[in-house]
Amino acid sequence: MTLILSLIRREIAGRYRGSVLGLLWSLLNPLFMLAVYTFVFGVVLKSHWTTPDQQNATHSTGEFAVILFCGLIVFQFFAEVVSLASGLIVANVNYVKKIIFPIQILPVVSAGAALFHAAVSLLVLLVFAYIVFGKIPLTVVLAPVVFAPLIVLVLGIAWMLASVGVYFRDMSQIVAPLVTATMFLSPVFFQRTSLPTWLQPWLSLNPLAIPVESFRDVVIFGIQPNWTALGYYSLVSAAVAFLGYEFFQKTRRGFADVL
Repeated sequence: MTLILSLIRREIAGRYRGSVLGLLWSLLNPLFMLAVYTFVFGVVLKSHWTTPDQQNATHSTGEFAVILFCGLIVFQFFAEVVSLASGLIVANVNYVKKIIFPIQILPVVSAGAALFHAAVSLLVLLVFAYIVFGKIPLTVVLAPVVFAPLIVLVLGIAWMLASVGVYFRDMSQIVAPLVTATMFLSPVFFQRTSLPTWLQPWLSLNPLAIPVESFRDVVIFGIQPNWTALGYYSLVSAAVAFLGYEFFQKTRRGFADVL
């Protein structure tokens, strides 16, 4: 654990080393994307959101921005880890050559750095939510609970992609458009209820759907998440993480020969 924490700190510091603003970029980047998406979807397309307690509410641009930002936090964590995963081992060849180094922790380090950025974004979100809505719901304490299954799932995916990326270097080119598609096909910019009734259950096949909805429920709307859906999602996440780790461990034997 000490090694993982040390590498996470180095990963975060190294990402901003030499830049004038340093760690401030971890705050500015999501705010910039929030401004862009809010303008496009909230101002140009005039999207709106229906809250559980107000079925016909018309939200201000500020309220829509907060709701949108909540979903973007979940997506940014997912995208940051998954997008880098396929090139993770290739970018750290020196660790592969060291027999005593546990290279299986590299995806964990990547996820830890992404989780730091998500935490910073969450703090910003809570400030904006308090300004716009005038309160922060008590259910926000459940945020780590609903976020945890996504972390487990992302680790499983990262282990798989990191291993495949060693043998198939085109994987990074495949992952990039898939990550973008995952964002636009998840309830980051729209609600499940805006879809045709027959299509709504299929939305849960998107790995971001349940985490985005659950995270938004506890952080913004102040309601309990769908515990049944979250429970099933947790089981799937655990299975993916287990399979991903086992796949990584079995295929890592050939890393040194390929690299």
